[in-house]
Amino acid sequence: MTTASLTAGGRLAGRVMERLAEATTDAPGITRVAYGPGERFAHDLVRKEAEKLGATARVDAAGNLYLTLKGRNPDLPAIVIGSHLDSVPHGGNFDGAAGVVAGLAVMAELVGQKIQPARDLILMVTRAEEAVWFPLSYPGSQAALGLLEPQALEARRSDSGRTLAEHMLEEGFDPDAVRRGVSGIDTSRIAAFIEVHIEQGPRLVAAGVPVGIVTGIAGGFRYVDATCLGAYGHSGAEPRFARHDSVLGFADLVAGLEAEWDALEREGHEATITFGRVQSDPSQHGGSRVLGELRFTLDVRSAEAAVLERIEARLQALFAEVGAKRGVVFEAGPRFTWEPATMAPALIVGLDRAAQDMQMRVPHVPSGAGHDAATFAGASVPSAMLFVRNENGSHNPHESMEIADLDQAIRLLFRFVTDFDRGHP
Repeated sequence: MTTASLTAGGRLAGRVMERLAEATTDAPGITRVAYGPGERFAHDLVRKEAEKLGATARVDAAGNLYLTLKGRNPDLPAIVIGSHLDSVPHGGNFDGAAGVVAGLAVMAELVGQKIQPARDLILMVTRAEEAVWFPLSYPGSQAALGLLEPQALEARRSDSGRTLAEHMLEEGFDPDAVRRGVSGIDTSRIAAFIEVHIEQGPRLVAAGVPVGIVTGIAGGFRYVDATCLGAYGHSGAEPRFARHDSVLGFADLVAGLEAEWDALEREGHEATITFGRVQSDPSQHGGSRVLGELRFTLDVRSAEAAVLERIEARLQALFAEVGAKRGVVFEAGPRFTWEPATMAPALIVGLDRAAQDMQMRVPHVPSGAGHDAATFAGASVPSAMLFVRNENGSHNPHESMEIADLDQAIRLLFRFVTDFDRGHP
């Protein structure tokens, strides 16, 4: 698809994405630190573009941005389109940002076609969605709904070591109001929350289609600083029966969890189990030593709460079984959790209907990664997501979404919004 074939909104989306990339490049990718200069620039850019379209802007105590295009009847609950603009370090330009500019593009289409929706359309830009900066699940959207736990404000940013509250205050926001649970948006005033996001897996690429409708968002749990403790020993002098080898203990743990994963898949369940970091102490390890300590992280995800519970139970059993077998001790350390979220069936039906009317093939796909939409769904707000085809995964400089594919999502979302208005006079 040529640039001329894009919608006006699609062309705007392409220009904004290019500007974001230029301004936040951090070779080999881009970096937009949560509550930092890159995120601030991105929020300012989107705000200015929306205001050009006639949207009014406001910011809540946590720094979430709300851009409202007035509807014919502002007393009706609003349609909210939203995502985030922060990124992981040296990440790709599209994760989060594509969803924000898609909402901006829908606004542009409404204005360009002189359509005033029946209800307000709000483009919501959340803060700090990427947990790499603060070890929290969706602190921006949690704060927007008045749900952020007060102690979360003491979480420290990974690069600065300073707290979330300190960074909020530095950016001109009000962490004390967040601590008191002051919300930025009333859930009863939201008719639907829709998030567009690049797919972070290969399903749409494999299917050869540009857009998918998300059925649910996986929940999960994460151990960020787990340890397998054994005893250091000389590789030649320490006989096998006397060893307390943390490597073999950890290997048994991995094998045991993979066997559980295999069993779950045979039974038709989906889950992911990831050991993201495995490390030893370089001052202690050596080529001729039995390793006495191994540190690791563990990330487990599934859209089924029962599956998460089953894996957790198996993990604890393995800690005991392997510990007894290998003479090691597992210390799990801090545990972080987030709940699975099911997308609203009525909104999925509406998106399906819009796709059929447009003769678009839009398959249903799950989301293994977490998104702000999970916060809204968890707060009983009708929520939905669209995925846009994207090669090479996400959280890396090689994200490869085509603006033409995003334009298809914009067309579908625009049709959904205008159909929704007609269906809810």
